[in-house]
Amino acid sequence: PTEIETPKEQFQQHLHKIFFLIRSGTGHDFSNYKQNTIRRRIERRLAVHRIEKIEDYVHYLQKTPTEVEALFKDLLIGVTHFFRDPEAFEILYKYTLLDLLKSKKANSPIRIWIVGCATGEEAFSIAMLISETMDELKKHSEVQIFASDLDNDAIDYGRMAIYPESIAADVSLERLNRFFIKEDNTYKIKKQVREMVVFTQQNLINDPPFSRLDMVSCRNLLIYMDQQLQKKLLPLFHYTLNPNGILFLGSSESIGEFTNYFSVIDSKWKIFKRNEVMLDKMVNYPNIPFFDSYSTKQQLPEKTVGDGINLRTLVEKIVFDDYTLPCVLVNEKHDVLYFVGHTDNYLKAATGEPSFNVLKMAREGLQHKLSAALHRVIKQQNTITYEGVQVRKNGDIQSINLIVRPLIGKHLPHGLSMIIFDKQTATQKIMPHKTTEVESDPQISNLEQELQSTREYLQTTIEELETSNEELKSTNEELQSVNEELQSSNEEMKTSKEELQSTNEELTTVNAELQSKLDELSQANNDINNLLASTEIGTIFLNNNLHIKRFTPAIKKLFNLIPSDVDRQISDITSNILYENLYADTKTVLDTLVRKEIDVQSQAGNWYSMRIMPYRTTDNIIDGVVITFVDVTEVKTSEKLIRQLATIVSDSNDAIMIQDLTGIIISWNKGAEKRYGYSEEEALKMNIAHFATDDKRLETLKLIEPLKAGKIIETTESKKRNIAHFVTDDKKQETLELIEQIKAGKVIEGVETKRISKNGEILDVSLTLTKLVDESGNLIAIATMERDITKYKHAQRKSEKSIADLKKELAELKAKS
Repeated sequence: PTEIETPKEQFQQHLHKIFFLIRSGTGHDFSNYKQNTIRRRIERRLAVHRIEKIEDYVHYLQKTPTEVEALFKDLLIGVTHFFRDPEAFEILYKYTLLDLLKSKKANSPIRIWIVGCATGEEAFSIAMLISETMDELKKHSEVQIFASDLDNDAIDYGRMAIYPESIAADVSLERLNRFFIKEDNTYKIKKQVREMVVFTQQNLINDPPFSRLDMVSCRNLLIYMDQQLQKKLLPLFHYTLNPNGILFLGSSESIGEFTNYFSVIDSKWKIFKRNEVMLDKMVNYPNIPFFDSYSTKQQLPEKTVGDGINLRTLVEKIVFDDYTLPCVLVNEKHDVLYFVGHTDNYLKAATGEPSFNVLKMAREGLQHKLSAALHRVIKQQNTITYEGVQVRKNGDIQSINLIVRPLIGKHLPHGLSMIIFDKQTATQKIMPHKTTEVESDPQISNLEQELQSTREYLQTTIEELETSNEELKSTNEELQSVNEELQSSNEEMKTSKEELQSTNEELTTVNAELQSKLDELSQANNDINNLLASTEIGTIFLNNNLHIKRFTPAIKKLFNLIPSDVDRQISDITSNILYENLYADTKTVLDTLVRKEIDVQSQAGNWYSMRIMPYRTTDNIIDGVVITFVDVTEVKTSEKLIRQLATIVSDSNDAIMIQDLTGIIISWNKGAEKRYGYSEEEALKMNIAHFATDDKRLETLKLIEPLKAGKIIETTESKKRNIAHFVTDDKKQETLELIEQIKAGKVIEGVETKRISKNGEILDVSLTLTKLVDESGNLIAIATMERDITKYKHAQRKSEKSIADLKKELAELKAKS
């Protein structure tokens, strides 16, 4: 039966494809990262794109290069902030940095490597800590902090050295003032700290490490890598550190099995010191394959030589055509390019720094002969054979025939050689074109052969040294020339740097000014936009061609405008106003620069005050026209109502007058003029003093006094007539009391009183008094409508007199009887 794969197995199967796609798209390999972390990040991408199956996501990656980059960014978990774990930095300062700086010579730089620096907060935290320590010790050294990360965007962010205001939560106020410059809503690292840190993009797995370091800080990076990768990196850190160098790890990380490489300074915060020990494992240098053993036809990378000739094809063709022996292909520098067969009996891994140089790999007894043979082959371009070469391996000695053959071809690079290791006693049958050196077997012959070999090796060495010496002289001359050029370039760069710094400062100042102006412009633009959006005044802005530039929302009641109508001719827009000369009037205003104002009516019956004005810039340049529409419908309605009321009041037969709170007449209609005989001009200008007798003048003024509402008015200076002038003496007090009631807000209707006309006639009138208030409801005047009831009162008094006479006569009759 077919075995059903579990989801985990399915994920594992597709994970290799995903690693391949990331490696192809970005050049970075995540195969040694912890797969649980990788899986969580991939599942997050699935959720983002709403993809359910991992195989569907693989297909999506294959056809979407941008998603490969997005996944790569997601896998780079760049969580960091300033002085993360403050207690750890305090321990670092007390127990490591103080001793480090004290022990440093004045001319010796402090070199620190921040591995996986993200956006630079940790690098700058350590830079600030070192700066504080140097100030405390009054000892200043050159500081080189190498901040590396895989994420180029994070590196660019760190290079800017600008961080948000939120860092104030992690950085003390003292450090903010000392090491940062406040710019708007950000903090910028000062130059003295910024120049300590060098940011660089680096692949920790593939790129060469930094060396001669005083400290390596690799915090919270190892936790994302599997054990295999951690075991490669920790010896690498040990190698890069100086004696007694510091290793600073994250609180959740450890040195694992490498306890003999480092001693513990603080176990809680994972601070270690490098021990002076010999590495029991070879350091796995990036980009240098680890030499282990040589199996038949090891699968080295497919490489080409010359005009695209494949190495494997070339070697296998030579070997299969001529040999069935172990052999290796080397280049002019004696570096191994290809292995065939089991060569571990003749070659071994070089000690110290990893190398594929065949002379360093040669076992004891083989090196001299091999060096001489390679030298002669390159020089003579003939096959060289040494028979009976004694090779030692693990204390055993084996005799071999060493054959070195040059590879010469039209499309082959210079210096290729094939080295063949043959245990056979005779090689003549295999190599018909070799130069053979065969000696007898007695002991003296062997000694002579060994002496000859030594002489040849010595001669070869001398020739190589002479060649190397000439090359070194030539190289030295070139280096001196290059050094002079570099010195000249350095001086030019210093000059350029100073000019750039000056230019940068000027640009910074100009940029700050521009930013300030931009902010002001933005604020003004926001104010204008909010004003236009909130105003009820419909406004259209036109350019010199009478094309629409912008408009307010309120204008949409009158014109059918949408945002896409900007730049259209105003005459092309339909409107809801009953006015046909808008375009002509607009053009006239633009030509004459004389504003025009007129009331227009909309199709809905509303009235608007239309104003057309030239658009003037701050430089007093005419740059178009502004048309505004103010809704005056309520004003028009009020004016109409006022005109109607004015007509009613003016033509009424009743006397209607208005008086202020002191009793001074301020309005006088035709009915009042007809009733009392005074024209409007006379009633408004005459003074009460002109109508009162000498003995009543003082009394009249005293009666008016309560109406002044607390303010003394000299009535002798007044040019207006008081209402008291028209009141008979016996009714004046009653009239004044009525006015007080009106002032108190009481409505008075149907009050009967007496008035005096111009000719002295006493009239009976019926009053209706109404208060007039302002917008705030305050009493400002009193309106009085007075109807003449003199005839009615005369008839009433006559009737009452008749009734009284009848009653009197009746009483007399009763008395006589």
